[in-house]
Amino acid sequence: MINIILCGGSGTRLWPISRTLMPKQFVKLFDNKSLFQLTVDRNSKVCDSQFVVSNAEQYFLAIDQLEELNKTNNKYLLEPVGRNTAPAIALACMALDKEEIVLVTPSDHLIKNETEYQKVIQRAKELASQDFLVTFGIKPTFAETGFGYIEAVGEDVRAFHEKPDFDTATKYLEAGNYYWNSGMFMFKAGLFLEELKKYSPEIYKASKIAFENKQLITDNQLRITHELMSAIPEDSIDYAVMEKSSVVKVIPSDIDWSDVGSFDALAVELPSDENNNLILSNKRVETIDIQDCIIVDTDDALLVCKKGSSQKVKDIVSKLKEENSELPNIHLTGHRPWGTYTILEDSLGYKIKRIEVKPAKRLSLQKHKHRNEHWVVVSGCATVTVNDKTFALNQNESTYIKAGDIHRLSNDTDELLVIIEAQVGSYTGEDDIVRIEDDYQRDER
Repeated sequence: MINIILCGGSGTRLWPISRTLMPKQFVKLFDNKSLFQLTVDRNSKVCDSQFVVSNAEQYFLAIDQLEELNKTNNKYLLEPVGRNTAPAIALACMALDKEEIVLVTPSDHLIKNETEYQKVIQRAKELASQDFLVTFGIKPTFAETGFGYIEAVGEDVRAFHEKPDFDTATKYLEAGNYYWNSGMFMFKAGLFLEELKKYSPEIYKASKIAFENKQLITDNQLRITHELMSAIPEDSIDYAVMEKSSVVKVIPSDIDWSDVGSFDALAVELPSDENNNLILSNKRVETIDIQDCIIVDTDDALLVCKKGSSQKVKDIVSKLKEENSELPNIHLTGHRPWGTYTILEDSLGYKIKRIEVKPAKRLSLQKHKHRNEHWVVVSGCATVTVNDKTFALNQNESTYIKAGDIHRLSNDTDELLVIIEAQVGSYTGEDDIVRIEDDYQRDER
């Protein structure tokens, strides 16, 4: 059995700790492990391998965190643009044997009762072997209005229901046969594709074309082109298949589950102070006459909100996006396939960064339209390409790159390379990059 792990989404309701380029599933919130790593740990006990579905800007985070877990039997499907869960799962299933049973899970959920989890997985596997599409219904503990519900009689699905209002959610809770829709599934890869073809033929057809024209980066890394991915209709697995199929079963699951979808949900899992404040910060934070609050402090943003109101965080993110702010996208320290960069200072007309390049890694061959760059090597040895020249820079040595110069920074050694980069120009945004050649096949920054 293979675990298809869906890594899409940016977790905007957990801003500012979650950003587009470091979403909540990769943030280490629990005992120095991320939700993604906890997902892998949990499912590797019942699955033989992982099949990670991610966009090109995040998959290297998955690679790094799988390496930390010593997991090497991994496959990757890279999407240039998200088209929701139905196409993502379809493309992954097309890469597998039709009789292969797959466990489809989000990468950002928390499950604490693993003993019960393994029991429901075993029952799901029995039903999947009998050619059923299986979903997992979470026994509700309160009248939640933020989840869809599954109405069932035993393991037979009667209906799927949209997110209800509070009165309706209360009736669901009292009825006892309504379950939160967990977003987890199990089935044979071929059966899912047959049902998708039957009930959502446009998605199936477009996904098949995209898969047949995939780019095989390595034996275990598949990439779909932007044009063909964009041509796939966008839809969830629930709408595309599960709500229409006649071979669906649900496993009632009492597994201590949370989607950790807001700071209020996170506050249930993490300790609060004596005044019931949840405080997330790398520095000492003291409060006076404040209670029932959520305080999240990062290097570049501070969030303070009342408990019970954290769902409104997404409105702040929307406002920041309207202002063209980088705050929803990336922290001061950005993780890239080749290493990291940390913004030390950012002001009108200039920006200063600390750049760390991993051994045997290099940045893209690129140029900038609006800025000049000055590089100073702090430690290690840099291999620098500027137009038609390539040369070495050692510790305390520097170079200058003019706007429009085609350039590349490489680390050809087995030690970490650290440089200070000073950017000067009329615009120093992260999107002022024209990539000419890239080891990581990125379309954007």
